[in-house]
Amino acid sequence: MTGAVDAVERFLLEGTPSLTRDQVLEQSGVDEEVAEELWRWLGFPQADHDDVAFTPLDVASLRQAVELVELGVLTEDRQAALVRTWGRSFARLAEWQTTLLADVALEEGVGDPVARVAELAEEVLPRVEALQAYVWRRHLVSAAGRLLAVDTPGSPAAPLAVVFVDIVGYTSRSKSLDEAGLVGWLEGFESVCTDIAVEHGGRVIKNIGDEVLLVADDPAAAAAAALAMVERGADEDDPFPQVRAGMAYGEVVSRLGDVFGPTVNIAARLTSVARPGTVLVDRGAYEALSGRTDDEAGTEADEDDGVGDPRPGTDDRPYRFRRVRRTSVKGYSRLQPWVLRRAAG
Repeated sequence: MTGAVDAVERFLLEGTPSLTRDQVLEQSGVDEEVAEELWRWLGFPQADHDDVAFTPLDVASLRQAVELVELGVLTEDRQAALVRTWGRSFARLAEWQTTLLADVALEEGVGDPVARVAELAEEVLPRVEALQAYVWRRHLVSAAGRLLAVDTPGSPAAPLAVVFVDIVGYTSRSKSLDEAGLVGWLEGFESVCTDIAVEHGGRVIKNIGDEVLLVADDPAAAAAAALAMVERGADEDDPFPQVRAGMAYGEVVSRLGDVFGPTVNIAARLTSVARPGTVLVDRGAYEALSGRTDDEAGTEADEDDGVGDPRPGTDDRPYRFRRVRRTSVKGYSRLQPWVLRRAAG
């Protein structure tokens, strides 16, 4: 076991650990307090002064961090949040990838599985690293396009459609599944949600247990994705679970890959009160999709105004809305929702 771990470590760190913490600091020229803070934020285990736990790769990485500070990218107010995000994200990714390699080694059933993990690391990880770099670059292109498309590039707030999709009956279903079955069921749910979101021009922000949070620049894209998921869940022959969804449209603060603000909160609250198999939308989403204001929709509850989307170029996405009674949810009193449905035909 130790030999395999050492082999993986040598490969990943580009050599056998040969440096102590003090030697890394001396060779990199980075202040000890700054280096320790970076290591802590990244989630690395703390090493004693005499522990030989580092390689020249650690020296180069600290120098690069200092260069980013000098370029004004890693300013003091951004540094902690950015590095913590790196640490959390890569820690989760590394845990999953290590588990994947171990599973492959065990499935093969040939020779020593521990030694096979070390062999697979050398064969597989360079390709994974290259693919990760490619995926990262593609997402940079997409993120840059969204950022530069707004009127005030660099502003943390921009109009977005936010959708939460929640599994109906998750608690009771999860009790009937073993660990592997539960993981497979949730992964299937998340995979379908991601496919539908991307297909309709949206993007998944995160998975929260039995719930998925997605956003889209175009409210019509978000509505189409939410309705597609609800319709999949209503099909008894489809293994996709029954779901309910809440959608809101308005200013959203985006930070480090997550989204915040009242629009996000309202979408979450609407999901919590939506009936199984329905999509509830807020006033902002209703007005964006229908082209009508709340006042033009009338004041009667349970009104079906049958409004299509009159905006040029969107006639192929007609909707119907049923105004339901105002509801009070945490943080919002008398929230006005509408049930979103596709128009017949």
